[in-house]
Amino acid sequence: MRRRLVAVTALLAVPVAAAASAARFGVLYRERAGFPTRAPVTMDPGDAGLPWMPVTIPSGGREMPGWFIPAGPSGAADVPRPGVVLVHGWGSNRGRMLPIAAFLRAAGFHTLAFDVRGHGDGPPESLPVTAVEFGDDAAAAVGVLRALPGVGSVAILGHSMGGVGASLAAAARDDMAALVMVSAPADPRLLVRETFRMADLPLPGPVAHPLAWVALRSTLRPRGHRPPAASARRAVARYPGPVLLVQGDADELVPLRDLRMLERAAASRPPGARTEVLVVPGGRHRWLYEDATFRRTVAAFLAESSDGMDPEAAAAAAGSTPAVRPPDTEGPLVPAGLTSRPPRGRGGRRGPVRRPGDVPPPSAARNRAEP
Repeated sequence: MRRRLVAVTALLAVPVAAAASAARFGVLYRERAGFPTRAPVTMDPGDAGLPWMPVTIPSGGREMPGWFIPAGPSGAADVPRPGVVLVHGWGSNRGRMLPIAAFLRAAGFHTLAFDVRGHGDGPPESLPVTAVEFGDDAAAAVGVLRALPGVGSVAILGHSMGGVGASLAAAARDDMAALVMVSAPADPRLLVRETFRMADLPLPGPVAHPLAWVALRSTLRPRGHRPPAASARRAVARYPGPVLLVQGDADELVPLRDLRMLERAAASRPPGARTEVLVVPGGRHRWLYEDATFRRTVAAFLAESSDGMDPEAAAAAAGSTPAVRPPDTEGPLVPAGLTSRPPRGRGGRRGPVRRPGDVPPPSAARNRAEP
């Protein structure tokens, strides 16, 4: 009897120890991956030759800094012009959305760019920042832009994690003219899996799948969120308005699989819900705005989704407007300390995948850290 009791105790100890180890991993992941490396804003719209005025975005008991950039001087001055809220990605800031603001202004749109909580010039957060916070802050920014004089309908554009936040905001509000998602992860658990891959953690599938679930729940739990609340594909399936999905086919961070998942989610909506998809050949995770086709497609899509806009004229203006990446760049999606090894590129090579001519300017190269 005693031997049997010892054997049973030993067998029970294995899953208990495994569960404890998984829980510790979840806490470690939350501490390393739940708090963005803050990148202070290094330029304002005036430095990019754009007119602007400061605004604040009240959300979650905070006031985030933002910029309102009015549309270019075309058309009747007393006619409301459509606006677009710009949502930056993880570890980024509002300054890095200025190239998009520039070509949208030329196309005839007001824009509002802001720092998501815990990012840019805002104070650090004591709780993890998740896709849900991106969504809450983006929804609040839409309300601020709609209340400004001279602003008509409002659409939203988000990049990467900002794309997830944009989809959550669009699904939560009933006044969004259109949704543009650029390089956006479709599923939060799969995103955690991708951070394992980029961190070069040698975890086999049977181990990585449950650990990703534990890490995700550990990150969401402190703010009372559940995984479905952070899912872009669920949000896209709920949003009834026009959707444009964009991704580069050489994205080194978010697999093209995510674009297809979002496309299927959009296709599940009632008939008549408009969905457009753009895959940028050779495009990486960032700087897709440097591609003239990207600028034309985004401007035409937003114009078609707005009253009184000429899609062809908007596309021509956006395509002819230079869009130059800022001198700094986004921080790493894989947090410092999760691994000491650099992430792998495609085909097992170390470092990022490059395409011809994809070389940052010298000032950017000095500050570069791949997300």
